[in-house]
Amino acid sequence: MARITPEAAGGQNVCAFLDMLSVSEGTSIDPDSDDGYNVIVGGALFIGYADHPRRLVQLPRLGIASTAAGRYQLLARYFDAYKKQLGLRDFSPLSQDLIAIQQIRERRALDDVAAGRIESAVAKCSNIWASLPGNTYGQYRHSIDTLRAAFLIHGGEACSV
Repeated sequence: MARITPEAAGGQNVCAFLDMLSVSEGTSIDPDSDDGYNVIVGGALFIGYADHPRRLVQLPRLGIASTAAGRYQLLARYFDAYKKQLGLRDFSPLSQDLIAIQQIRERRALDDVAAGRIESAVAKCSNIWASLPGNTYGQYRHSIDTLRAAFLIHGGEACSV
């Protein structure tokens, strides 16, 4: 579960969307993963939250190398910018939640998330998270039905319109 409280996040739907993202990114699968907050792309775990792990991982099956880490698979270069922008001191679970919320805000999807307009929010955020439908990263994408189900399971209330 997201570590940020619903009150601090902007509502339960925001927390449910964060949980949906962790399901989509596959970071919460390993029971030893601290709910996905310490996962490096490819499935390895890192220790300590003082800083982004900054480990470049080669992913030959995808033909890429990535520094993605944490529950929302944030690249190291973006962590540095968000750390400064948001005044963060570390890569802790709460910091990761705050960064993901900021990314959602920057895509102008936060109102959609809060209102339960999942399809719209996912479409707006698809260029950030490779696992969301609508991106062009060439990686595995979940269906909107799978994402909506994850959102609901994690306590979100979807809009029917």
